Amino acid sequence: MSLSLVQSRALLGLEAAAVTVEVHLANGLPSFTLVGLADVEVKEARERVRCAIQNSGLEFPNNKRITVNLAPADLPKDSGRFDLPIALGILAASGQIDASKLAGHEFAGELSLSGELRPVRGALAMSLALHAGRVVTQLVLPPGSAEEAALVPDAQVYSARHLLDVVQHFLPQAADTPPPEPAAGWTRVVSKPKTQALSYPDLADVKGQLGAKRALEIAAAGGHSLLLMGPPGSGKSMLAQRFAGLLPEMTTEEALQSAAVASLGGRFSLDRWAQRPTCSPHHTASAVALVGGGSPPRPGEISLAHHGVLFLDELPEFPRAALEALREPLESGTITISRAARRSEFPARFQLIAAMNPCPCGYLGSAQKACRCSPDQVSRYQGKLSGPLIDRIDLHIEVPALPPADLLLARIGESTSDIRARCTQARDYAMQRQGKPNQALQGQEIDKFVLLDDAAVKFLNVAAARLGWSARSTHRALKVARTIADLAGASNTQVGHVAEAMQYRRALRGAGQT
Repeated sequence: MSLSLVQSRALLGLEAAAVTVEVHLANGLPSFTLVGLADVEVKEARERVRCAIQNSGLEFPNNKRITVNLAPADLPKDSGRFDLPIALGILAASGQIDASKLAGHEFAGELSLSGELRPVRGALAMSLALHAGRVVTQLVLPPGSAEEAALVPDAQVYSARHLLDVVQHFLPQAADTPPPEPAAGWTRVVSKPKTQALSYPDLADVKGQLGAKRALEIAAAGGHSLLLMGPPGSGKSMLAQRFAGLLPEMTTEEALQSAAVASLGGRFSLDRWAQRPTCSPHHTASAVALVGGGSPPRPGEISLAHHGVLFLDELPEFPRAALEALREPLESGTITISRAARRSEFPARFQLIAAMNPCPCGYLGSAQKACRCSPDQVSRYQGKLSGPLIDRIDLHIEVPALPPADLLLARIGESTSDIRARCTQARDYAMQRQGKPNQALQGQEIDKFVLLDDAAVKFLNVAAARLGWSARSTHRALKVARTIADLAGASNTQVGHVAEAMQYRRALRGAGQT
């Protein structure tokens, strides 16, 4: 048979579109043509496949005209994931393996020149696409990628170390001969439940800073964003790096979504399975690095932090365009990247933890060191943050520098596990009441679920008018107050809860917040 069909998948954002690798062998001038909107990495597969087949002791049809089509033709294909299906298509078309046995299988893997299979990115996205589409098929992947894809429930995943391991499984078989024994490198991969406890840095390492710890607890319980402002060395980064440990444990669905995005970015590790990510891009990161982009589009830091934490240290030092690009994802939880030919959507349901100094020198309001900045310099520095961006951050808290005596003599505070238990309980209250965290409440849901007392309504009305708050500021203060009420176990939101929430809506002097 001179024509063979092999199934694979191409990555378009988090979508894994089906690709049929069609291989045709014909008489004529010897050639190897690859068509189907293939990127440079895919076109280079011709030499990798040729060498892998020959070095594996198999016969490469050098005297044939080889045409490989990656269908559909208008779908972009990149990376070396199509090496294995192309090689199997050539072997099936030349009669060295049974083409009929390839049905019901999908393949992906990069070939080395010796025939060894190398991992590919996005294996978990492939497996999730099959699961979502209820496609019953067997995935054949290299080691590393196979363990990743097997995390999806009910996935049928096989791991193959070498091209020969795959070939032996699909050899032609006579009717009266028993099937060959599976090769040593061919194994069924079954996901094992994770028994190792998740490891996060302990918040007890941070001495003092009770106000900042309280703000972290509220943020974790309600899914709110947080801005930490204080002088250098006051503990802002230590607090932010320990925030992920306060969040409730990830559900299986959340863990799969987070791991799928990490797999696309090449950052997935089985050791961190079901552990909430903390992404900390440097302040020189561009807007594309933060929100994603490129051709084909790749996920940015906000998507890699999906169901986790995005920590932006030195917030005013980030490029203005990069910060303004965060506005929409903070509200919607997704980011849509549009290019001339393609449009990709990535999830971006992250919690923003930002840290900044109050002025260029960093010591404005510090009792340990005098500030040398003029009021104009302070205003310009804080004015780098736009009012609309600051308005979207729920909690603003000052982190003062601790006196040396307090730092050395302070007792160890509460551990991360104790605070997480309270946060999880408060989050459970919200989920039972409204089916979503308090931060995600929108429109009429705020009026329905916040349940303000009459006294709290009057108090907030007067305070918001005097402070000149925008509608967004008022709604965010309401959602924070609802979280504080949940932490207290109160059914209604009372004046005390609203008063505490108002303390966290602090306008920066240089930022034009309304």
